[in-house]
Amino acid sequence: MYDDLDKVRADIADRFCIAASSRKSPMHSPVVVTHDADARIMILREFDCDDWTLRFHTDARSPKTAVIGDGAPMAVLFYDPEEKVQIRVRGTGRIETRSALADVAWNESSNFARRCYLGAPPGETRAEPSSGLPDWAEGIQPTDEQLVPAREHFAVLVVKVEEADWYWLSNEGHRRALIGRDTASWITP
Repeated sequence: MYDDLDKVRADIADRFCIAASSRKSPMHSPVVVTHDADARIMILREFDCDDWTLRFHTDARSPKTAVIGDGAPMAVLFYDPEEKVQIRVRGTGRIETRSALADVAWNESSNFARRCYLGAPPGETRAEPSSGLPDWAEGIQPTDEQLVPAREHFAVLVVKVEEADWYWLSNEGHRRALIGRDTASWITP
């Protein structure tokens, strides 16, 4: 399979689509890196194979949202240890809070997921361990009405993939390819 660049491009898209829809996918929670070299694990929520964009959810008050803003260089690292496939994505990220995409993402989220945005701002100093949630929201699934204030803290991070560095580890010989939006080439592993 890994001897054709079109198949590699399709493999990347397939892996991202599966990762966005399956919690059991090893690529469901990649490492997302902002241009200030800060890295964190995030959950891939959607891959648009036509636009080659990745969508993640985040808190609009998070420091990374200021770093990314309306457009900033980003990297995303995916790895499947069983298949021994690593994909390093380079692209441009943007934060959306009040957009049709953010509204759809909010509406598709469960109330348990939305509950996270009721909490204190990410990174706030605490005297003791805390989820940051208000006491009344601990351990429950809030109602739609209780979650209304949380919407203003919800944002989506969209990463437009410019290039995917695909790397397959094999005892028979590694394979590596650079897949761009309109380009593709083999490179030495």
